[in-house]
Amino acid sequence: MWLDWLCELEDITATMWMYIAALVVLYYVVRWYRELERVPDRGSKYVYITGCDSGFGNLLARHLDKCGFCVVAACFTEKGEEELKKSCSNRLSTVHLDVTKTESVDKAVAFIKNLVGQKGLWAVVNNAGVSVPTGCCDWMTIQDYKSMMDVNLDGVIRVTLSVLPLIKKARGRVVNVASVFGRISAVGGPYCVSKYAVEAFTDSLRRCLHPFGVKVLCIEPGFFKTNVTDTNLIISCVKKLWEKIPKETKEDYGDDYISKVEKLMEEKFSKMPDSDLMKVVSCMEHAVSAVHTRTRYSPGWDAKFFWLPLSYAPTWLSDYLLLKDTVKPAKSVI
Repeated sequence: MWLDWLCELEDITATMWMYIAALVVLYYVVRWYRELERVPDRGSKYVYITGCDSGFGNLLARHLDKCGFCVVAACFTEKGEEELKKSCSNRLSTVHLDVTKTESVDKAVAFIKNLVGQKGLWAVVNNAGVSVPTGCCDWMTIQDYKSMMDVNLDGVIRVTLSVLPLIKKARGRVVNVASVFGRISAVGGPYCVSKYAVEAFTDSLRRCLHPFGVKVLCIEPGFFKTNVTDTNLIISCVKKLWEKIPKETKEDYGDDYISKVEKLMEEKFSKMPDSDLMKVVSCMEHAVSAVHTRTRYSPGWDAKFFWLPLSYAPTWLSDYLLLKDTVKPAKSVI
């Protein structure tokens, strides 16, 4: 009798799991099909992208131009503007932009208003950002934090607020590029602080603009091979910080600390970034052009299967995994 009951229970359990698996598969198939639909009349829709000199912004500007959108590519350098103009159609316009300066942002908005007229602006993609200075928190000054926040956070807010009336007119989108490090603080310094803040701004803005039919979306890339993850640039920045910190702090870490960090960066960190930038650009394009968008996009296998799950893990576990391979200071008590 008990044996029959156990066999029957096993059959019920197996059937239940089969139904659950089928429902999961059905959910992803329906979502995939639903997300294929794209907005019409792309040729009349303007998309404003910041940080188009290189990396994700540059690729996105080229990609959306090929998709038929009217692109306004904001670059920090004249070289960036010239290279984009040469390689894209006449639908693409360029504008100089320094996101840390209000007058530069205002000039860019005036240029965009003349372009879009009464149609409004379909989307703004806040892509401009920096990753240095990066290093131990006790190596930093308040100015180090301010300089990065001025680009990564204040720049995003400054640009967004400047075009919100145009976005609302078109019932368009705001696409903010954050990072998986806006979900978990894996490195010291202001970078994670700035990206957490971008996540918070995105969430609050999304809820405020929902009544106006405006979508606010967030891109949270994992590690990709761009200037932000350039190992040589980061090591150079760490060395500059080291030169500026007080003697007492240097003694805490030890004379060989920098060389150990450099070795770790070259052996492990340099191999982590994914070179396929189109994984991120495809998410950006979907956020701009899909009828049915997602609230958050997490491009990169490391983002999906390591960083995001780690952000939900107990603190003791995430701390252990993030600290176990780090270089210990000379005066470490652990």
